[in-house]
Amino acid sequence: MTSTAARPGAGGFRAAISARTLRTDRWWIAPLITFLGLSAWVAYATVRVFMHKWFYVGEFHYLTPFYSPCITDRCGEAAEFGTPLPSFWLIPEASFTLPFLLLFRLTCYYYRKAYYRAFWLSPPACAVPDGHQTYSGETRFPLVFQNAHRYAFYAAFLISVINTWDAVRAQATGLGLGNVILWVNVIMLWAYTLSCHSCRHIAGGRLKHFSRHPVRYRFWTFVSKLNTRHMQLAWITLGTLALTDFYIMAVSAHWISDLRIIG
Repeated sequence: MTSTAARPGAGGFRAAISARTLRTDRWWIAPLITFLGLSAWVAYATVRVFMHKWFYVGEFHYLTPFYSPCITDRCGEAAEFGTPLPSFWLIPEASFTLPFLLLFRLTCYYYRKAYYRAFWLSPPACAVPDGHQTYSGETRFPLVFQNAHRYAFYAAFLISVINTWDAVRAQATGLGLGNVILWVNVIMLWAYTLSCHSCRHIAGGRLKHFSRHPVRYRFWTFVSKLNTRHMQLAWITLGTLALTDFYIMAVSAHWISDLRIIG
């Protein structure tokens, strides 16, 4: 039975409630789904990154974003930027980009909320107590590195350019289902990257007079509209990345044939 005995409070006396939370809805479903979804994606991505095969379809120039740009000795004709790294199994083919993409996602404002709640229970939901006794915010190691998000955005922007080039290069062979999947993935990646809070601040965060900067104001308005969909785009891009990689893997492994539309 919940105790309601009065106890001193900031404004006099308040009810002493022993219940952990007064929420009666299934508040734990959202963090549980987030936990399962992110765990499944990380498991799939980790396995694929260290498979070191089935990442390129030479006939159509399909290169999975998990291996772009390909810079190890295993890359073969998929290497457009040289092969400076050896073919050691612990070295991913996309060693140049993966650390920056990981940093960009880990420090993303939405993903912080997602894994703070789902993995650290800090807090698991609104009006639910934190799972930890103390809280120091993002002022100490390792969370102080969350401030690197604004710098990770620049790297993510350049990587989106590389992904766009991969789609353009594949387009030179004609048009197939793989091309459509590559372009959908690239468009979604650009939408997610540009919807970043850091991008919105760069676009117009320091402007005092929008009327004096009409071009930047229009871009800021566009980015602001994307920003309202940042959470959805964060999840959509996880899906398009996995779909693009799986399709290219299936074609490269000869499990299926690419559906050609032109060429």
